[in-house]
Amino acid sequence: MDIKKSVFTISSAKLSQCPKDTKAEFAFIGRSNVGKSSLINMLTNHKGLAKTSATPGKTLLINHFLINDEWYIVDLPGYGFAKRSKKVQEDIEKMIFSYILQREQLVNVFLLIDIRHEPQKIDREFMDWLGENGVPFSIVFTKADKLGTDKMRQNVKRYLDSLLDTWEELPPYFVTSSEKRMGKDELLDYIEKIL
Repeated sequence: MDIKKSVFTISSAKLSQCPKDTKAEFAFIGRSNVGKSSLINMLTNHKGLAKTSATPGKTLLINHFLINDEWYIVDLPGYGFAKRSKKVQEDIEKMIFSYILQREQLVNVFLLIDIRHEPQKIDREFMDWLGENGVPFSIVFTKADKLGTDKMRQNVKRYLDSLLDTWEELPPYFVTSSEKRMGKDELLDYIEKIL
């Protein structure tokens, strides 16, 4: 699939403000600073589409981007950002959970994981929560260019092995690098298949 057109549509503070049409939505989420905006910009060939920031935790709203006039990429706020107040953090979590559980147009969640780090408890809890609620999701390992090929493979294997303690069947996964434009075709082909 080629993305020929990508347009920012709306930022919503709650579910009721999201677009009223029935187009399929693919949500991107991950811990703060996982490279979400960079990945969205790489997938769409649109440099400033999703705002990247050196400050983690900048995305506080649900951002919809209309792709090829046919479907949406949805940029969700990062979770687990410690510098936010407890109240702000709780409000954001409530917004994310209501979007994921109640948005009928949502067809897949892409959960972004920084490939350089050990499996994190917060990612695991979120993944298990998605599984328990029957939400279709895929894992997207980011920042693969920061590791050599062997180390990258080891980290992916270790991560997937760590899930086997409770997961009988592993979700689909992708290894990406926004810098090297790696994983782009695989991700877009997967979206096309779902569509």
